[in-house]
Amino acid sequence: MTEPPAKQSDLTAGPGGVMTDEVGVVTGDLTLRTELKDGQVALKVQYKDADEWYAVTGGKAALKDPADLDAVHAIALALLNRPEG
Repeated sequence: MTEPPAKQSDLTAGPGGVMTDEVGVVTGDLTLRTELKDGQVALKVQYKDADEWYAVTGGKAALKDPADLDAVHAIALALLNRPEG
């Protein structure tokens, strides 16, 4: 089965930011990327328009149905996007 393309959306992290494995907390205007590879969904963030991507801490899980990638991305975006704090 072909894996769906990664999903990407811009967001504004709240005051606590988003915890990443590589650099700790990132804050401000970010881009969220949700990708599926070999049955594993992974969340990554980058500072908007930057080159480097960082793995969201705890943002990896098995995904049985690739069709669920849209829902996982939407939920992650709703949880992380806090433009008003």
